[in-house]
Amino acid sequence: MCGFTQLKQQLLTYLSEEKVAQLEEAYRVAALAHEGQHRSTGEPYISHPIEVAHILAKMHMDHQSIIAAMLHDVIEDTAVDKSFIADKFGEEVAEIVDGVSKLALIKFESRAEAQAENLRKMILAMARDIRVILVKLADRLHNMRTLHATPLDKQQRVAKETLEIYAPIANRLGMHNFRMEFEDLAFSYIYPIRYKIIKEAVKKARGNRKAIIHDMEATLAHRLTQEKMQAFKIFGREKHLYSLYQKMRKKALSLTEVMDVYALRLIVDSVDSCYRALGIVHNLFKPVHGRFKDYIAVPKINGYQSLHTIAIGNHGLPIEIQIRTKAMDQLAENGIAAHWLYKGNIGQMNEAEIRARQWLRGILEIQETTGNSLEFIEHVKIDLYPDEVYVFTPSGDILSLSAGSTCVDFAYAVHTVVGNTCIAAKIDRRLVPLNTRLKSGQTVEIVTARGAHPNPAWLNFVVTGKARNNIRNWLKNQKSTESRELGKRLLERSLAVLSLTTEVLNLSHVKKILAELRLTTMDALYEEIGLGNQVAPIVARRLGIELTSQETQVFDTPLFIKGTEGMVVTYGKCCYPIPGDSILGFLSAGRGIVVHRETCHNVNAVKKIPEKYIFIQWDDDVLGDFQVELNVESLNQRGMVASLANALSEYDANIENIHVNERNSQNFTITFLVRIKSRLHLARIIRRLRNIPAVLRVLRTKQ
Repeated sequence: MCGFTQLKQQLLTYLSEEKVAQLEEAYRVAALAHEGQHRSTGEPYISHPIEVAHILAKMHMDHQSIIAAMLHDVIEDTAVDKSFIADKFGEEVAEIVDGVSKLALIKFESRAEAQAENLRKMILAMARDIRVILVKLADRLHNMRTLHATPLDKQQRVAKETLEIYAPIANRLGMHNFRMEFEDLAFSYIYPIRYKIIKEAVKKARGNRKAIIHDMEATLAHRLTQEKMQAFKIFGREKHLYSLYQKMRKKALSLTEVMDVYALRLIVDSVDSCYRALGIVHNLFKPVHGRFKDYIAVPKINGYQSLHTIAIGNHGLPIEIQIRTKAMDQLAENGIAAHWLYKGNIGQMNEAEIRARQWLRGILEIQETTGNSLEFIEHVKIDLYPDEVYVFTPSGDILSLSAGSTCVDFAYAVHTVVGNTCIAAKIDRRLVPLNTRLKSGQTVEIVTARGAHPNPAWLNFVVTGKARNNIRNWLKNQKSTESRELGKRLLERSLAVLSLTTEVLNLSHVKKILAELRLTTMDALYEEIGLGNQVAPIVARRLGIELTSQETQVFDTPLFIKGTEGMVVTYGKCCYPIPGDSILGFLSAGRGIVVHRETCHNVNAVKKIPEKYIFIQWDDDVLGDFQVELNVESLNQRGMVASLANALSEYDANIENIHVNERNSQNFTITFLVRIKSRLHLARIIRRLRNIPAVLRVLRTKQ
């Protein structure tokens, strides 16, 4: 009980005796549950939940959060279950504890998958109740403070996870104090020697720096008083060790150069005073061009507000000054925790909490369409990193996006439908490519079209988790739909050879076959056939075995290729088949049907696997563009490539690739990869190229 006494005194400073009594009961339950357990440090295990509760009590968290902190490990490590906690302390406490608890009972194929599912569960619980993440951050903070007692491999693993996930989450929630301690502690375990060198250098320079900072404080305070500024506070601040290290790495600076920048923070009484103080600072110290940032007018994505400027101070030394109000300072240091710590004077819900909830809504949207935990965490991590750009919508609203975001990222940030149907973009009223990187201050307008859809190539340049997830999800669903349609056509064709249809199949036998294939529905079977994971003739024989004794695999009726099958029918890059060519199909697992020309050198390999062979023909009405490779032998004249490209463009042939292979000084061969619509279209193009005087020969590539 002695461990709880100090915490109890702290809790009584802001909680009622009745609520503290409930906390005392939670302590008894936790102490009993953890009895006999010890931490790596050798201390009784109960010391850990008490310390986590201490961290939350310093933030004046509500009694339910403190109770959850006391009990956060009992579900995982003891016989106490969620229902017991719910009965004794309420459903809210039980949900917080459950959200913080690890998934100890679920088996995963890899440690990465287990970690990803654990984080996914925690983030989703956080979306339901923001207090989950505050308890989890406090739990991780105390674990980091005592990490020295664990084996070296665990120190590295936990420190890396903290740096990659928990520090960015704390930053995303505006919790500056947590982020700084996470980063410095993780830094000390991942790079212990670098940490020690920087720490000793900072300690050695601290005495001289204090004198310089005190001199600058006095100079600025005197000028502010002269200008009749009231109720201000000035204090010097030191950058934490990890931020110094990051600055050295990113800007390739020495420690001495990084340490040459001095920093002051100026706290004033109102927003108007912030801008007035800025004018005084720039009048007193010469500002450095391009180094002013106004985060008051345009807050950071985590709600942070302040004016930042760098000027040349006393003795010609650069000085970084932050100017903000007291409420902004509280928010900057504590983020969403300021809701509890200072709720008496900053309102019901602060800016950090509003923005955190907006972010969490986006996380829930990603969760609904993500395939697995590893993919989910990949998208979440993309959105956790702090660099951002601020752009305007045509109506003047501001959107915060990750640094490096493109017009497509902007479109998805506006709305998923806008992203899925965007076809063009305008920046400051000028048309730009969709992959254009955005810069702060630009006005972005998205052009959409009904029936448009995401392009797989967008995945090569989008950076936000929402955009990447929505594109992947659309492509996944599209491929699923297309493979089902193709699979149904293939199965119906195979059944027709056996004089059967899906309607006459025995339902119970169908269910048995589906169970053997580990599938639940016919749609799932169609999809597997369409993707090439199951072979239609074999499946047809198994489904119709009770109704027919035919064993034939000869198909007199071909499958007609229309060009509209989408991603489940692909065309061989070895021979580039086009409408009008004699073709055959090959079933490839995961890709569906791969179409080859009958003259392709890879056909012999296909014919050796008869169950994968598909008899196909072009439909009478084929739609779409098809790739074809042309070899053009020409005299070596100036501007020849441009002439050939112009001729192709005249006949509506889109050039996708050009390769120039010089033969000798007189002539050379150029290989064009172009998109055409039919053999007739190709014939017209070849005829046009042959009419160019310098062209000696035009041939379609043969394989």
